[in-house]
Parts: sequence; structure tokens; C-alpha cells
Amino acid sequence: MSFLNKYRNFRRQRLLSWLIAAVLLLVLIAFLSPAQIGVTVYKLALVSIAVVLGYHLDRGLFPYASPGSYLSQDWKTTPPFMGTQDVEYPIVAGYQLVFAAVLLRRAIIVLAVVIGVTMGL
Repeated sequence: MSFLNKYRNFRRQRLLSWLIAAVLLLVLIAFLSPAQIGVTVYKLALVSIAVVLGYHLDRGLFPYASPGSYLSQDWKTTPPFMGTQDVEYPIVAGYQLVFAAVLLRRAIIVLAVVIGVTMGL
């Protein structure tokens, strides 16, 4: 496999530009204030733990109302509709608002946990 193909495959990864920006900012912090690297990594770790905790709190509080349960097909076993104009994983008819509410509920719970952890520090 040529270097160009490896680069294209690497570029297709999700959120790659954010990962590169985060690494560059971490290098900038290390250059400008090396004493702050430990604090920065500590805070990033706490926010990451809070996100995981918020996600699992939502799953624990609402085990039968996960966003995937409102999809027409099981997204874990059904391949997406690639190359068509259709949506990849359609929502069951009549449950679009419920699906949106479930997504917002999860986002609000995760946000509340992250804010709670970050404000407590």
C-alpha cells in the first residue's frame, strides 16, 4: 500500500482534525509553560472520566430508552445504506420526536455530569 493510500485511509478517521489540533495545543502549552502539562493532563482526564460517567449514568437510569432502540433496524448488525440518498439508519415512523428527545436527554445528562465535575474542582 502506497503512502498516499495510507494517508487517505488515515484522513478518513473521525475527528482527526480535532486530534491533531489537541496535540498541537498540548505541544504549545508544553512550550509556553511546561509546569502546566501535569495540570492540563489531569483536567483532561477528569473531563474524559466525567463524560464516560455521564454516558453510563444515562444508560443506567434509562436502560430501555437508548437511542438505538428507536431505529428501524439494529444498527449493530445491519450495514448502513452506503452510496444512496437514504439515511443510513432510519428511525421508526412516528418516533422521530421521541428519538430527538432521547438524544437531548443523553446530551443534557452528560453535560450536567461534566459541569458538576469541572465546577467541583
